[in-house]
Amino acid sequence: MKPLQIGQLMDQEITKLSGGELQRVALCVCLRKPADIYLIDEPSAYLESSVDCIANSPQSLLTGMNLFLFQLDITFRHDPTNYRPGINKLNSTKDREQKAAGSYYYLDD
Repeated sequence: MKPLQIGQLMDQEITKLSGGELQRVALCVCLRKPADIYLIDEPSAYLESSVDCIANSPQSLLTGMNLFLFQLDITFRHDPTNYRPGINKLNSTKDREQKAAGSYYYLDD
């Protein structure tokens, strides 16, 4: 709560909060629930960044997801029934095979 400065929002009505304030509250609610990993879509939406950073050029979905999942040490597979991606169990046969091939995520042809 401290880094997101939620304390100052505690006495305000939720309907009176700005988009950025709502986003900060939503992040706190999410991170309050224990989990091994959090996949959060656009966590900085509506937030003003005051930190210097470096942006890389756009990458393809395959390249970007492989890099992202490599950093998390997670591999995704596609469900053969509905083709939706799912996380492989750590150190499973499929996980080890995909890591050895550098295919943390893949697109079917």
